[in-house]
Amino acid sequence: MKTNKFLLLVLAVTGSVAGWAQTDENWNKKFEQLETILPTANTYRTASGAPGKDYWQQRADYKISVTLHDDNQRITGAETITYFNQSPDALEYLWLQLDQNMRAQDSNTPLVAASKMADTLSGRQLYDYVNDFDGGFKIASVKDATGKPLSYHINKTMMRLNLSQPLQPGASYVFSIEWSYNINDRMTDGGRSGLEFFPEDGNYSYTIAQFYPRMAVYSDNEGWQNKQFLGRGEFTLSFGNFEVDLTVPSDFIVGATGELQNPRDVLSAEQIKRFERAKKSFDKPVVIVTEEEAVENEKTKDKGTKTWKYKASNVRDFAFAASRKYIWDAMAVDINGKTPLAMSYYPKEGNPLWGDYSTIAVRQTLITYSKYTIDYPYPVAISVHGASIGMEYPMICFNFGRPNPDGSYTDRLKYGMLGVIIHEVGHNFFPMIINSDERQWTWMDEGLNTFVQSLTEKEFDPNFPIRRGTAESIVPYMRGDQGLARPIMTNSEQILQFGNNAYAKPAAALSILRETVMGPELFDYAFKTYAQRWAFKQPSPADFFRTMEDASAVDLDWFWRGWFYTTDNVDISVDNVKWYRMQREQNGLETRNIKATDKNLNDNTKAFGDQAESFVFKGTNSRGFREFQNNIDEGQVKLALEGKNFYEVTFTNKGGLVMPIILEWTYSDGTTEIERIPAEIWRMNEKEVKKVFVKEKEVVKLVLDPNKETADINVEDNFFPREEGVTRFDKFKKGE
Repeated sequence: MKTNKFLLLVLAVTGSVAGWAQTDENWNKKFEQLETILPTANTYRTASGAPGKDYWQQRADYKISVTLHDDNQRITGAETITYFNQSPDALEYLWLQLDQNMRAQDSNTPLVAASKMADTLSGRQLYDYVNDFDGGFKIASVKDATGKPLSYHINKTMMRLNLSQPLQPGASYVFSIEWSYNINDRMTDGGRSGLEFFPEDGNYSYTIAQFYPRMAVYSDNEGWQNKQFLGRGEFTLSFGNFEVDLTVPSDFIVGATGELQNPRDVLSAEQIKRFERAKKSFDKPVVIVTEEEAVENEKTKDKGTKTWKYKASNVRDFAFAASRKYIWDAMAVDINGKTPLAMSYYPKEGNPLWGDYSTIAVRQTLITYSKYTIDYPYPVAISVHGASIGMEYPMICFNFGRPNPDGSYTDRLKYGMLGVIIHEVGHNFFPMIINSDERQWTWMDEGLNTFVQSLTEKEFDPNFPIRRGTAESIVPYMRGDQGLARPIMTNSEQILQFGNNAYAKPAAALSILRETVMGPELFDYAFKTYAQRWAFKQPSPADFFRTMEDASAVDLDWFWRGWFYTTDNVDISVDNVKWYRMQREQNGLETRNIKATDKNLNDNTKAFGDQAESFVFKGTNSRGFREFQNNIDEGQVKLALEGKNFYEVTFTNKGGLVMPIILEWTYSDGTTEIERIPAEIWRMNEKEVKKVFVKEKEVVKLVLDPNKETADINVEDNFFPREEGVTRFDKFKKGE
């Protein structure tokens, strides 16, 4: 019987990885399943990541009347809340959020903020020590449906409503609250909402949110979500219907969540005509309130009042903006036959930038997000101008981006404004529709939203300077001090580098997952499935993780573990490459030992020259192996392997984060080839793997991650042979 030593060569070389011994030293459970970490599936939330047959969520409807006092910058309001207990539990009390109490005199927010002295302090740093702003809700009354006073207790930013008897499953409860508060100055006190004063004309712009006591969430997986609001962790809210009357000075223009119910009471006849024309304009915005009209309003300062009436269905919150300074434009957007209005409100100080770009950016956001998630379901989407940070609410958001006084602006300002508008309008989807718990998991709205923002920016402008949401953009953070990092799966209030951790890293992770790990087709289907499953519901992290796997048939537990539960980084090195080629035997090939030559490629020669050493592969006495090889046509194998080049490559995982291995081979004839190895190559040894590649041509160069897809923090060890690359210091000097 012939001994197939030719076959032995192939098995001896290619079997080296499978035979690698697994030890505790090179095994950190990176490929263990998340089953022991994720909550146990049940009839509310299934193991597939979908809502279960018994899924439920609470509902709260609001009827609100609010007056904005422009003379003393104060809000007074009254509301009637109808709370529907759709849970299987009897509730002994109800919890409400009093978010304005973050600014109350007894707030915990300044107490828990660490501070220190320095040799030099700015006015901004010293301001907080002298700021005596009297913020927070002043609760005037809390009554039941009959007008009888109710027992309640306020604990900082939470209020417990004590019920005389438990609210049973399927029942509802009606009560009312009267309140007031002083409006904070966003320019000096900061904040997600508030006022801005324009000294040039003596007018205010109000962007108002968290302005009413609102129900906390009671859910199947959290119970009451009544974590205190310290200022960073945002909002967890239930869906409901809103009827809101907003009383403001009569020359004010008001934009708000929902649809305006009484345009004839608050707009001129000409403005109503423009408004109707905007509903049919798909090519460009129609100006409803002109700059000339806004400037005239600035001068008159009418002392009368008007009430703007808005309704919004199936939303989780309500916000509004009001000023006599506002220009207002709008256009229709075609979303698969539905035509929501994209709208912008801005003072003259925002032009020409806002008139040229804001509403166009809103339009693009609705189109792109609808493609990747669900069709935009609401009637309007509004962008409101402000000088400070952006903030989002259902159908309305507040965005920065102010040109110089002469109207000039840089590309950096323009793209910065566009990025903020796209991001904040995108929040209509995450979390205003796919309603995650922001107070606990910032990344579920900010990270997912930043990821889709990056896709939108590409569609808006192929040359858009994308700041977050790419593999390469997250490298500086991943390469930084690990002592200043936290896993993505960290509560909002404990994150150290908030923007990087909650926005940039999850967005980059999802980009890598889409482009490199899963591929766009699989990823997009799974991501859209998640959005469709959890639209108008309250997903948890487990629901996202499970759905992405369930809809794609890709085991991603290793990915969630590494990217979301650790602070590991990507640093894979090509440590060594050896070249092997079969020696040809002129006679008796079947019965002779087969020799191979190897050449370490760690020289800088173009062709790898003479053999470095030789070795002999011998037969085996294993009966099982002999029986196996009898099924192989030795001649065919020999012909298939003659003249081939075998390259044994050693990879080392220095950063700890397992990732796919992407290789670019450059051959002696100048051609190149990209080869992709799944991350599971690391499953037997998470620190080092060897793999043999068989090539027709001789290799002169090997590059790992040539297109910088994996966020590898050190590309200098990604080349073989090693190259004299540009150092990090050289890049720093060039501003790269």
